[in-house]
Amino acid sequence: MDNGEAGLYTLDEALETLGFGRFQVFVLTYAGLGWFAEAMEIMILSFIGQTVKSEWHLSTHHESMLSSIVFAGMLVGAYLWGIVSDNYGRRKGFLTITMVTSGAGLLSAFSPNYLSLVILRGFVGFGLGGSSVFLSWFLEFVPPSSRGMWMVVFSTFWTIGSIFEAALAWIVMPRLNWRWVLGFSSVPSFALLFLYGIAPESPRYLCLKGRTDDALRILEKIASVNRTKLPPGNLVSGRSGDKVEESGPSEDRTPLLPSLNQSTMQSKFDMSSFFTLFSSKLIKTTLLLWILLFGDSFSYYGIILITSKLSDRRSGCFPTIQSSRNHQDDRLYVNAFITSVAELPGLFLSAALVDRIGRKKSMTFLFVLAFIFLLPLLTHQSAVVTTCLLFGARMNAMGTFTVASIYAPELYPTAVRTTGAGVASAVGRIGGMVCPLVAVGLVNACHQTAAIALFLAAIVVSVIVIQLFPYDTKGRQLSDTTD
Repeated sequence: MDNGEAGLYTLDEALETLGFGRFQVFVLTYAGLGWFAEAMEIMILSFIGQTVKSEWHLSTHHESMLSSIVFAGMLVGAYLWGIVSDNYGRRKGFLTITMVTSGAGLLSAFSPNYLSLVILRGFVGFGLGGSSVFLSWFLEFVPPSSRGMWMVVFSTFWTIGSIFEAALAWIVMPRLNWRWVLGFSSVPSFALLFLYGIAPESPRYLCLKGRTDDALRILEKIASVNRTKLPPGNLVSGRSGDKVEESGPSEDRTPLLPSLNQSTMQSKFDMSSFFTLFSSKLIKTTLLLWILLFGDSFSYYGIILITSKLSDRRSGCFPTIQSSRNHQDDRLYVNAFITSVAELPGLFLSAALVDRIGRKKSMTFLFVLAFIFLLPLLTHQSAVVTTCLLFGARMNAMGTFTVASIYAPELYPTAVRTTGAGVASAVGRIGGMVCPLVAVGLVNACHQTAAIALFLAAIVVSVIVIQLFPYDTKGRQLSDTTD
């Protein structure tokens, strides 16, 4: 390597040399547990709403609010946790995140009334809004050449969490009640708190803060655990003042964005990182990403929520179908379980595509497939056909959601990575927040065609937006700063 001959190497070169070994497996497990916990808390919304509605004699609007309040909390949390993580470190970010999520999650199981349940679930959503911190933290330990594949592997934790929650509800709800499901679902967040002490800080964040010696100690630990060696020479932070690059990088090593000089970078930290997202270099990316994640979240969560509503034959929209209550409840859990399992082939498909054809083409292809599977649901189908179509739609929706989650933090430099990805995720949560009002309200009112048409429209807009992104991040190094 050119820098190695000069006695210098960058963080990306060090990670490439160290490879993906046992150290990264631990980081993957810890960060993945964060997404596992979020998936469980989100999937709860598919199961407890109808039960709480019946027990407390709530209206459909109040049932929808249980879902919307979680996404509203995530909207606020995604922005705040991104700021905390970018300014005070990734570890401090997910420490506070897990404290809020685990505490509010457990307390919500003891809610004495509807108002207290809504407030506590809002705090759960506030904690869940920090999921992008776990994603960005893991991303910063992965070698550039295999980043896409390992980020898809990371996303499997979400799917496993969804499947686990469906199985948990299937087992617990008929035997105990919804409170036990809420209590059990908070356990993964407490596990994150228990393991927090051995989770390392991101070396890329440390380099950005000028703590190169601390970053080097973590890299040396990675080398020891992975039984590899660091490149010869000295680690440099990647800032222009360190004179990192003495020759032009190859095409595959081109940084995503240019670096700042020292004085400009220092001034950036004196202002809110939120406003940096609207700088001339980032504003187009920011706005396009917001629209993409809004449409992606709206369609993905819509598919999850309409699974339970289309499986509920008590709505009066399907008068020719008669069955016992137990059979109807079993249908809900079975369909939720089956469509959750559908995410696994979606992940395999996205893993096969993301590093081969790139992020933009992968998302376009998967969105088109999701559109094709949803299209027949514009009219009522049999229960079996509906389940099969939802299986295919969710498979591809999960694929697009996964690739978009990879693409978002790659587009931003380290200085604003968790803020940029977090705020984009927050805007996406607005789609998730609006979605229950559409999925629950329209389907309950027997307007399935209108609900599906809105999901199809969201997919079309998302596909158009993907084509407007100026570049793909396949094979590119992560950037640390931008002007």
